[in-house]
Order: sequence, then structure tokens, then C-alpha cells
Amino acid sequence: MAEASSDESEWNTELEQALVEECDFGTLKNICKGRPVPAHLRADVWQVCLNVKGKGDILSSFDGVFDLKEQSIIREDCHNLVDKLGNDEEEKISVVGDLESLITFYCKSRNEKYISGNGWLEILQPLLSIKVGRSEIYNMFYTIQNKFIPRDFDKSGKPFHLFRLLLLYHDPELCSFLDTKRITPDLYASSWFRELFASVCDLKVILNIWDVYFETGDPFLLFFLALVILVNAREQLLEAENQSKQQIVEMISLFPSALQAEDIEDFCSLAQYYASKTPQSFRRDYEKPLFGSSMLPTKEVDDFDLQVAQALCLPVSVRELLQASHPGGVSNMGDQGVRYFIVDCRPAEQYNRGHLPTAFHLDANLMLQNLEEFNTAVQALFAAQQQAILAGSVAGGEHLCFIGSGREEEDQYVHMVVANFLQKHHQYVSFAMGGYRALKQVFQECPDEALLELGLRECILSSPEPGNTSDIEHGEDFAPLTQNLQKDSLFGKLSNVMKSKSAEVKEKLANYIKNESTPVERHVSNTDPVGKRYRNMASVFTIGDDEEADDESFVQSSDDERREVVSLETWLNKPDVVYSCHCREVAENRYMFPSHILVTSSHMYILRDIPKKKGMVFIQSRKSLGSIVKITSKKRYPEFITFKYGSSDDDGLKITSQSRCIITEAGEATKIIKQQIMKVLETLES
Repeated sequence: MAEASSDESEWNTELEQALVEECDFGTLKNICKGRPVPAHLRADVWQVCLNVKGKGDILSSFDGVFDLKEQSIIREDCHNLVDKLGNDEEEKISVVGDLESLITFYCKSRNEKYISGNGWLEILQPLLSIKVGRSEIYNMFYTIQNKFIPRDFDKSGKPFHLFRLLLLYHDPELCSFLDTKRITPDLYASSWFRELFASVCDLKVILNIWDVYFETGDPFLLFFLALVILVNAREQLLEAENQSKQQIVEMISLFPSALQAEDIEDFCSLAQYYASKTPQSFRRDYEKPLFGSSMLPTKEVDDFDLQVAQALCLPVSVRELLQASHPGGVSNMGDQGVRYFIVDCRPAEQYNRGHLPTAFHLDANLMLQNLEEFNTAVQALFAAQQQAILAGSVAGGEHLCFIGSGREEEDQYVHMVVANFLQKHHQYVSFAMGGYRALKQVFQECPDEALLELGLRECILSSPEPGNTSDIEHGEDFAPLTQNLQKDSLFGKLSNVMKSKSAEVKEKLANYIKNESTPVERHVSNTDPVGKRYRNMASVFTIGDDEEADDESFVQSSDDERREVVSLETWLNKPDVVYSCHCREVAENRYMFPSHILVTSSHMYILRDIPKKKGMVFIQSRKSLGSIVKITSKKRYPEFITFKYGSSDDDGLKITSQSRCIITEAGEATKIIKQQIMKVLETLES
């Protein structure tokens, strides 16, 4: 104990001496090493970390005019905060005046509107406690707001989308539990992100957290602090399954209040450990929209919002994959850092024409073609992963990164594979942004020396012209790597087995969406009045085995037909809408398209997203509920739903058309649609 006290005294003395000599941030960071600092040195440490030491008195330019529309609200909130601090009356008046000046000037200089409860006063309270002048408080407050607090989360929710992806990456089971309860991060973490935990933790705890936060200079540490809080309480949360949504939200919101000042060093160290076990490319892609200028182009902001909100899992840049795949890329990491096991999900013919030497092949098409073979391939994948890890191979890593071709129409199947792994709560699942198209672009931009260093010098690129038929059919790939790379590769040997299997089932590809079912459950009773229409017939609402051949007697509508373009938001808000959900419509050419199912009291619509027109959709299908005569699903893939339209009479069902959709919440969707159909039929019978 005496030795620990001696060590602490030694670094405290070193820190004090460095501050006297006006050290820079790097020197201070090396001395502090992520530890809380002595109270008497905190003000100087924070100013150095925030780069405001010796900065001029910007507040002196304030004209002293308090004329904002929300001025009375600012003044009242300042009074309420100072009353909590317990100062004497004379000091209270002075502090209230300073606070009101700070906030008023900040609003005017930044052209922002003050909103009660926006977290500004909560940020100012710890700054008041370190006893510095008004100008120093303003300079620190300004920097904290700009560098350490994510922007615009009340409007777009983007920090919370990212936080959910990080939780999904590290604890998919807990993330799935919260998703099932419809508990999104904004419901419990808004104050954490807006106030840096200031309103929910004891002041001593806040001061210690902020010491470490400012010392690291990493704004994303906030996400990992929040992640540690959640993961640390996972058992408590999973045991709360029977509690209401509101009870669980309130429970999570208060988790940080249990932190003690002496816990903070370990708490922050654990957060930094999680950060080191997370792909780093998200920082480059997300830092500018989250912590950069508020004057970013609207399109750039919209593109980011769409990207992070619709991400299936944490995205990883191909540059990061290449670096991690380089034999020297992780040599100095030891047990720290991210080591990837790359899963190439392109069709076999594309993989055979060229692939990264460390990539394992898992044909995404197998999931729909032959589930048994797909599961066998997955078992081989995990066996190969463990063998590579035990062998210390550069290809061996706990972190699974899936890579596709980079074309949306093909990568839809890769997304299905990723979703399958996530549903089974596999940890450390990511997706390579841009797929092999992005990889090709990196190679084209890379000098030969860099490719040689990466061990990929002999990758020869092929470049099909955009729009070329062969480009769509076969994909845009690399020509084969050297024979030695493929022959000696562990994954080359293991995946050869799966390639031969894939070739055997290739001829079945055109028939993989076969959706006619053998009835296994009767939803309409023969004794019901409406059931008389279907006497001696199979149930029209079959959710079960679906293996027979399609009825080809109907003509499928062409995607080339003229379709009406409408606003998605307008249609979702129509008063007669009973139910809506996201889905992926499966077209006759096997491509899938992000879409929405919308059910009214009389009709079911399928609205297909228009990629280049955010918020706009095609009316892909418009069918009366009474025309839906059969609803089936694949036995081995229950989310794959087929709606068949037509009519029924004494001779049986006459199918005229059908729609195929992959619906995540298939059970709920089909139940509601069935109920609406029954209501329509009852109305017709009466």
C-alpha cells in the first residue's frame, strides 16, 4: 500500500512540475496515463487537454444585451441550478449572472436556440466546481460542446444508431433482448450522451470520468463507457424479461448512478479495452458527421443518416481488412486489437476467379438453395476459424467479417447470411463496406510497393464495363491469385469441398423460390359461416412446409410496367392504415429490393424503396385483401413469405399472381394480415 502511495505521489509531482513548465497535451497524456488527477491540478489539466490554456477572453465581446426569445427560460433555469449549489445569496446573484451571460453569448455566437433540459447547464455545473474564471469556463464549455458531445442526436438519432451497432457487435444477445422489448438507446442514454453522465452521477464521479475522458482526447470513448455500463448489467437486464418496457428503461437510465469515484479508473480502462476490440474504420466514417462541423452539406448528412440507420451490423472498411490481413499488420498487437476471420460470400465462380488468400468461402446462395449444406459449410467455417486461431495464422481471428461483391442485388443474399449469424447471437460480426468493388478500387489506387508489402502483388484486376451483362451475372472480381497462394491456403483446401457441393446444386438455382405448400394447419373452420366458402379445401393461410413446385398458371406482372411514385411517410400516416412493416421483396429474377408492406382495412400494398429518392417509393403491388387466397412460408426459412392472389370456388383455388417477401417479423405480419382478411370475408358474407 505504501508502495502504491509512493507511486501516486511520484506521478502527481511529475504532473505538477509539467504544468508549471506549460507542457503540451502529449506530455500530459503520457504522465496521467488515463488516471484521475488531483483536485488542485484539475483546472489546469482540463485546460491543457481541451487546448484552451491561455486562450483569450472571448466572452469580453459580449454586448451585455439579454434579448433572446427564450431569455426568461434561461434566467429561470440558471436560478434553479444555482439554488441547488447552496451558495450564499450574494454569490448566487453573481453566479446566475455569469451563467446567463455564458449561455446567451453562446446562443448568439453559434446561432443556436436554448431549450430547457438540453444539457448545457448540467455540463456547466462541474466546470463551476473547479473554481476558474468566467472566460475559462466559457472556453472549456465551448470545446466540450464541439468536441465531446455528439451533435444533432435529438433530430436524427444517429449517435444511438451507432451505439446500437456497437452493442450488437459486442453483445448480440443483449442487443436482441432490448430490440425485442423495443427499447432503443435514445430512451435510456440521451442524458448520458448530452450531459456526459453529469446529471445521473455523483459530482466526484463526474470529475474523475471527465479527467480520463479529456486525457484520452477520444470523443468516441463516450460510446464505450456507455457500452460497459450496459454489458456489465447484462444479467440483471436479461432477468428483467417480465418487467414492462418503461420499468426496464428507468432501470438502465439509473445504472451509472451506482458508480463510485474509486471505480472510475477501472471503468475507463475497461471502456478502452472494448474500444481496442472494435473495428476502427467506423471512427473515420462517423467522426465528421457526429463531431465535425455543423455546416456539413445536407446530402452528406443525409447519406450518413441513411447509412447508419439501415446498417445491418457494424461496417468495416476494406482498407482495414487488408491491413489486418497483412502478416505484419497484427504482429505487434499481442492479444489486443482486432484480428479478422474473413468470410467471402460471393458465388463459387466468382470466388474461384480470385479472392483474398486469407478468406474462407461461404456461398450465400446455399442458404436458400440447400439449408443442410449451408449449415455444414458454417460448421466447416467455425472449425477453420478455430484451427487458424490455434495455429497463430494471420487469417485466424475471433472477429467475423463478411464480404460480398459490392453490388446490392447480389449482396442482399449476403445480408441474409449475416442476419442468420446475428440471430444466433454470434459475437464480433461485421460487414466489409463496398465489398470486392471497393477492394478493387483500393488496389487500383495502391502503388505496387504497397501491394507487394501486403502479399498481394500478383492480384490482377479485371474491369468489366458498367452495365455489361457479364458484370451482373458473374460479378466484378480479381483474376486468380498465384497458384501457390491458393494451393497452400488453409481455406483454399477447406473451401474446395464446399465449392464442389455448390456446383452440384447450381442447376437448382432457378428453382430455389418454390413456394406452394402442403397444408399443415387449418385457420378457417368448416363450421364458421365464412368457412363454407372453403369447405373441403386446404387452408388458404398456411404457414409451414413449402416445398412443392410453383403454380405457373399465372402471369407475373413485369417490373418494367409503369408504377406510381408516392411519399412513404404520407402513405404510412394514412388514417386507414392498420399495419406496416419493412420487408425485402423477392423479384422473379431472384433480386431482392428493400420494401414496405402496408395493410389497410381493405387492401395490402407493397411499396418498394427508390434508392436515389429518399423517402419516395413505388407502388409495386396493390391487392384487395379478399383476393389473397393463400399465404405460405418456407419450412426451413419461415421469414420467406409468399402471398398468392386469385379466387376460389367449388373447383378449388385459381391463382392469378403472387408476391414474395422476406419479412423479419413474419409471424406478427401474417397474423395481422390474416385477421384483416377474415374481417373482409365476414363483411362480404353478411
